[in-house]
Amino acid sequence: MKHAAHEAIWGGQLGAMPAGKARMIGLARLLLTLMRDLAYGQLTLRATGLVYTTLLSLVPLLALSFSVLKAFGVYSQIDPILLNFLAPLGEKSTEASKWVIKFIENLNVKVLGSIGLALLVYTVISLMQKIEESVNFIWHVAQLRSFARRFSGYLSVLLAGPVLVFSVISLSSTVMAAAPLQSFLAIETVGSVVRVAGRAISICFVIGVFVFAYRFAPNARVSLNASLTGGIAAGLLWQGASWAFTAFARLSTQFAAIYSSFAIFLLFLIWLYLNWLILLLGASIAFYVQHPEYLTPQQGEPPLSNRMRERIALMLMYLVAKRYQEGGPACTLTSLAQRLGVPGHALQSVLVALERDGLLVRTGAEPPDYLPSRDIGSIALADLLQSVRAAGEVDFLRPEAVPVSAGLEAILAETNSTLENRLRGLTLRDLLTQASPP
Repeated sequence: MKHAAHEAIWGGQLGAMPAGKARMIGLARLLLTLMRDLAYGQLTLRATGLVYTTLLSLVPLLALSFSVLKAFGVYSQIDPILLNFLAPLGEKSTEASKWVIKFIENLNVKVLGSIGLALLVYTVISLMQKIEESVNFIWHVAQLRSFARRFSGYLSVLLAGPVLVFSVISLSSTVMAAAPLQSFLAIETVGSVVRVAGRAISICFVIGVFVFAYRFAPNARVSLNASLTGGIAAGLLWQGASWAFTAFARLSTQFAAIYSSFAIFLLFLIWLYLNWLILLLGASIAFYVQHPEYLTPQQGEPPLSNRMRERIALMLMYLVAKRYQEGGPACTLTSLAQRLGVPGHALQSVLVALERDGLLVRTGAEPPDYLPSRDIGSIALADLLQSVRAAGEVDFLRPEAVPVSAGLEAILAETNSTLENRLRGLTLRDLLTQASPP
């Protein structure tokens, strides 16, 4: 029974199934993969790390937001936003909001000095970098953006973000407080509809924040469809978690009995953890929507056998060289992964080996393009295969370091000689002229 269910979900290609069945199977694979990722522990571990970094940077971050908002005359709007974010804490939300604001108001830049101020700014930057690293981990991106791009991006979010958020909220509050509208809202039916619409707009605003984060936080090109799907899922999860946590905080009177005044801090930590976990889950959904080839039953990255590496290396060089010869746009890791239907992280190990041995070059674009390192007529197929066959070897553990009998050594030498003789004189140009695209 278990084997039949496994085969029904994971057997076959989605592209070969009817549309309705493919959607149902794809959703089942997505849910199972997300459950596996949660059980694996990396998402929860990173969410915990973000909670710790948030505690260090919360006061400096809000203090920086205060200073920006003061310049635009909307300083008083910070308290309603904190109350709205902390609303799931129930009756303790007002106390928690006052607790945070008191910390901020006690922050004296003159007393801190230049070193203390630099440390505060560093904690804010470290939070944003931690978010980017966590999202990049989900998107299997090994490299951060360049320092200049990160600095300009972080600065834009820190300075423009608070102004944009509070401008929208201030405009909404001003409109709702207008006298003509208040008399109109006094009508019971109209007032109910407006309250429901206001709640829907609030949820849409939360979804918009998630969509923005998933669209621009990863150091990768994220499609609008993927970011929208992840943002909608995360927004609805956040709203559901908000309602559930409100009920939990209301019923958890034993926290106050056991921890006394420390209970509000524990509830705050739990709510903060849930927020980060929801953000990472939404990022995972966006990633799997854009890269369904990663929806596999195995945990972690799918391993490549030696023959798969050789097959992929030949096909990678074929695609890169063909695109270069035809004068089309250069291949990227994403385009190659989609073309071959192989997870990008698995391709990365092959690309690194080819680049290391001077068969490919990577441009400085974002994301980088891959091009042949020299004339394709001078790239021998024997060198190409030798590159991936020797990938991962280290100086102290090469084939010569493993002693074998004379008979086995002769067999291995004959195998290598046969391969070299078969490929002698063949280059990447011959591969392009002899092979037809699959």
